[in-house]
Amino acid sequence: MRKETALVAGTFLLLVSCASSYRPTVDMRGVDPARFEQDLEECRSYAESVSPAREAAVSGGLAAALGAAIGAIAGAFGGGAGEGAAIGAAIGGVSGTTAGGAGGVSDQKAVIRRCLAGRGYSVLR
Repeated sequence: MRKETALVAGTFLLLVSCASSYRPTVDMRGVDPARFEQDLEECRSYAESVSPAREAAVSGGLAAALGAAIGAIAGAFGGGAGEGAAIGAAIGGVSGTTAGGAGGVSDQKAVIRRCLAGRGYSVLR
């Protein structure tokens, strides 16, 4: 169980650091670099309203509950419903937390791209 916790924490920290340093590909022809940097920082601050931690917690909790239910059902056929539920909850929690965190970071990046596009930049990726 400690390995799963470390995996989730490490993955989450990596994802969060990626979003805060995210730099979309922008066509810089005719763009004032200083103004772009200021706009990028402002757009990053808007993106902070999207919380990868909240997304990870919700997804992890739901996936853990679903995994526990499926594990308990599967375990009941083999005589170990409790063990099946524990394994299912661990697997569901790890995968749900990782997926939720990744989704939250993806949403943050989308906010940054839309914000810059709304300010007139040609965002390529």
